[in-house]
Amino acid sequence: MPVNLALGHVSTDFLIAALVIYSLSVVAFAGDFAFGRPRRAASGATGQQARARAASLASVGAVAAAPAAPPASPAASSPAAPDSMPEIAVSPLRAIRQAGRWVQAAMALSAAGVLAHTAAVVTRGLAVHRAPWGNMYEFVTALTCVAAIFFLFVMIKYRAWTLGLFVMGAVVVALGLAETLIYTAAGQLVPALQSYWLSIHVTAMTLATGIFFVAAVLGVVYLAADRDAKRVAAGRAGSGNGIMRRLPSVEQIDRLTYRTVMFGFPVWTFGVIAGAIWADQAWGRYWGWDPVETWAFITWVLYAAFLHARATAGWRGRRAHYIQLLGFTSLMFNILVVQVFIAGLHSYAGVS
Repeated sequence: MPVNLALGHVSTDFLIAALVIYSLSVVAFAGDFAFGRPRRAASGATGQQARARAASLASVGAVAAAPAAPPASPAASSPAAPDSMPEIAVSPLRAIRQAGRWVQAAMALSAAGVLAHTAAVVTRGLAVHRAPWGNMYEFVTALTCVAAIFFLFVMIKYRAWTLGLFVMGAVVVALGLAETLIYTAAGQLVPALQSYWLSIHVTAMTLATGIFFVAAVLGVVYLAADRDAKRVAAGRAGSGNGIMRRLPSVEQIDRLTYRTVMFGFPVWTFGVIAGAIWADQAWGRYWGWDPVETWAFITWVLYAAFLHARATAGWRGRRAHYIQLLGFTSLMFNILVVQVFIAGLHSYAGVS
């Protein structure tokens, strides 16, 4: 079927709208750090009261939880259960209302951006009559959509909106670069990709990459927060940055990053296996050490090493996160360098 160019333009319009709305949400998240409720409340609270209020938070990331929220159970904060998440007594909508107007605006804008972004991906698929991730531009717009949807769920479930400035900011940067540097008009697939396996293999890789994108941003935030916490623990002056004081604890960020990778790793594994099956049907062999195949396997090994290191007591913390970020670097190298500049059977980036 011919490409519907008009619908392709509608998809681009939706994507630009999503980019603008996401940018406004980042401004709102930044406004919460600068002028939000915790900052105003802190001026009338003693240090002891602030610590007591922080100890009562039953969340992964929200410093703006309800003052009346019951304290987390001892088991939730016990070192014996490092990967357990405390129960959250306050409903998500109530927690957002209690977090202040900046958070309310940021969450509303994030949700609106996700709707516009999803509409852009769906209309692109309708315009080209296939799964809308057949080239580099479509892949990046789809994976950033997955990242935004996934992190919106994380913010609602774990009250992690203090991390929204970083994750949604990274989504804005990635989406902006896609729109300006690698934009590709709606068009037909190259013959090698005209297979139902595109909807299986590439979909899995898109979902996993979007989830790993969120994990990578959380990993960078963890390293910054951990460095600041160690400076304070050593008696040296902290960063003096109000953003660091508003972030979740390093343990919470560590657990959230670990759970994010745990969620994405099986999806990536399935994608690699599905790719091998597709390769057998297309080229008569399951594995041929094509450059993209090789780097996909290297990425799998690095994320497996992170999960193993994170589950081993001696490799918790910074060293484990370095491995996770090395895995994401390998993934990005595969997407941005191998598929674009290295000739191989997977050279379908669509970037001239």
